[in-house]
Order: sequence, then structure tokens, then C-alpha cells
Amino acid sequence: MLSIIVAIGKNNEIGKKNDLLWNLPADMKHFRDTTRGHTIIMGQKTFESLGIGPDGKLGKTLPNRRNIVLTQDPTFYREGIEIFHSIEELENKLKTENQNEENFVIGGGMIYKLFIDRVDKLYITHVDASFSDAEVYFPIIEETKWQKIRSEKHSKDDLNIYDIEFAEYIKK
Repeated sequence: MLSIIVAIGKNNEIGKKNDLLWNLPADMKHFRDTTRGHTIIMGQKTFESLGIGPDGKLGKTLPNRRNIVLTQDPTFYREGIEIFHSIEELENKLKTENQNEENFVIGGGMIYKLFIDRVDKLYITHVDASFSDAEVYFPIIEETKWQKIRSEKHSKDDLNIYDIEFAEYIKK
């Protein structure tokens, strides 16, 4: 099973300068708890935004997850990750594995656009704020294609400066 997990602003904003637009510990905990023990799929830019790895290069693996990077760069290599150069190659690999296993697409913007019509489920953190300086946006969640099946709201607090909603959608 293939799913997307993302946090988006009121206008589907997700990032700027290869970084998130907010620091929301509740959302980071939700991300960790949801993806722990699963496969995560990301683009090269998202991987490189995760910090400096033990080899001193941009990009480090997220612990307790199988890390997959989708890139068009044929020379890209990092220890501890699997690299694919096409969606078809990646999908063929995932099809040969456990069909019941949930795999998570975690970004960035280009990767979300490539996968939005290929996934079965969306895990969306709706951030109750707008960000006019955003550079990267998530595709529109079309109500004709997606049905919200779960919603859990969290009010802002000392650590989380915006109200957020954890929502799950399934493909109609």
C-alpha cells in the first residue's frame, strides 16, 4: 500500500528553501509515530534537507525506517539508503514485496505531484495558517477523488504555535 504523509498550510503550502514553513513538535511526533517501522520514499532534495550524514555529506537517513530516494541523478549515492531513478522501477520493486506493508511518500513537492494519483491514502496535517512566502505547494486534494475518514484536532499551545488537524483520506 502506498500513502502520502505531509503537513500543509491553508493554501496547500509546504515549504520554502528546502525547509518546512513551521516548527510543530506535535506534527513531528505524528510523523515519527506514523512512519516508524515503515518504508519512506522521498526525493533527493528532501533527503538532503534532513541534515548532514555521518559521511559529512548532505542527507541522513531517518532512523527505524527503510529510506528510499527517488532521483534523476545517476551519480547520486549515499550509504544506508536505496536509490531509484524512476517511479516505474520503484513501483515494480514495491509490488514484489509485501503488498500489505504501508509505504509512505514524504516529499518534496515534485515527488508529491508525481505520486498523488498513485497512492491509496493521504495523511494530512492541516496547519491553520497561511504562508505568503511559500515556494512549494501540495497538489489540491480533490473532494471528488478523496474521502476524509479521520480527523483529530489539536489546539495551539506553548510548543505548537498553530492549530492543527490530523486527517486521513482514502481514495474514492
